[in-house]
Amino acid sequence: MTERPTVWFRPLWLALLIIVIAALTTGYTCITPFAAFAVIAATTLSRRDAVILAVALWLTNQVVGFGALNYPWTASTFAWGLAIGAAAVIGTLAAQWAVRRLAAAPIVARMTAGFVAAFVLYEIALYVVAVSMLGGTEAFAPAIVGQVLFANAVTLVGLVALHQLVVIGAAVLSRRRRAQASRARLA
Repeated sequence: MTERPTVWFRPLWLALLIIVIAALTTGYTCITPFAAFAVIAATTLSRRDAVILAVALWLTNQVVGFGALNYPWTASTFAWGLAIGAAAVIGTLAAQWAVRRLAAAPIVARMTAGFVAAFVLYEIALYVVAVSMLGGTEAFAPAIVGQVLFANAVTLVGLVALHQLVVIGAAVLSRRRRAQASRARLA
């Protein structure tokens, strides 16, 4: 068995991220840490996969919101949902840009830049929608934005830890499979 971890690692990682956002959506309710997910996607996935993941995470968030948290079925709620989806993709692209721009920098610097870019552009995109179309600018009071920032920062730390656990698990499993394959060839 010469199966490489990358064959099964990507689907496992994507599934874990979707499970995590479903759990966080029920826990945070109105604060979904899309900026944190944008950074982890920017540092662990290709640009295409990161954008696909952003859409999948947004869809998961909406399914949990409408299905389990009883979001109201109103035009305003649907419009905000679309705005949040667009902002999540914008944040992901911003994180991708910042991480790629600082490719030679240490990972902490890349992640920090990606986090700042994703968070700021995500919040600006939603603020523009609030000011120009849907209202709700009170949600951008400094105390509330600070709570959203904190939730995103804590989530990012957790996602980094989760990624490290998955990478370590993949390496251990890969070594075991190689050892089993070697023993099988010798027998």
